[in-house]
Amino acid sequence: MPKTTEPAPTPAVPLDDAHDLSYEQARDELVAVVARLEAGGATLEESLVLWERGEVLAARCQEWLDGARERLASARGEDPGPDAEPSDAPATAGGAR
Repeated sequence: MPKTTEPAPTPAVPLDDAHDLSYEQARDELVAVVARLEAGGATLEESLVLWERGEVLAARCQEWLDGARERLASARGEDPGPDAEPSDAPATAGGAR
């Protein structure tokens, strides 16, 4: 009998959609991804997909945090510092979207 390989599982949400997530959405999904990885039982391929999704979500959370840091520094009239990277997180009145 020929050996068959299963196609790679696709994440519930495409990897490139993270740009549209709020900080809270990205954080909550990241927590769920980590919990699934820690629970074990996933195939290697499923684990790799989860890991990749977690990396994307962690990067999105960092973008939001960097943007918040920049906004706070600006409100205080401070320079955010040389290590601060520009963020594409939207500046919204009254906090996160």
